[in-house]
Amino acid sequence: MKILVINGPNINMLGIREPAIYGSENFATLCGNIESYAKENGIEVKLFQSNHEGDLVDEIQKAYNQFDGIVINPGAYTHTSIAILDAVKAVGIPTVEVHISDVSKREDFRQVSYIRAACVKTIAGHGIKGYIEAIEFLVSNYGE
Repeated sequence: MKILVINGPNINMLGIREPAIYGSENFATLCGNIESYAKENGIEVKLFQSNHEGDLVDEIQKAYNQFDGIVINPGAYTHTSIAILDAVKAVGIPTVEVHISDVSKREDFRQVSYIRAACVKTIAGHGIKGYIEAIEFLVSNYGE
């Protein structure tokens, strides 16, 4: 199975940005955990991070007919980007929305997720382990 893992704005600042909310583990640890898990389980994974909405849309579009699943943490674009929602809808790839923090217990504006309408599952509040849970879900439900 081939899975694309996409991270949006400020996820590259893990360990620096508000550790009380996002934890003390850094972005390199997140990426390393995903790559190790994928290798141990025979999953092909590509990691992508950008702070730019259009780059995220481009990467989703490039995934068409190339990947079996997408794990995405759109960061703040979760609450603002119809373009990312439309891109996920367009490619028709099973997608899991991931959030490191429990957004349901945070600010009012974080209660809206545009992308959720195109996702098969949402995992929030499980820290960086949520990414592995998302991959496991995709493999279990959409793998060969």
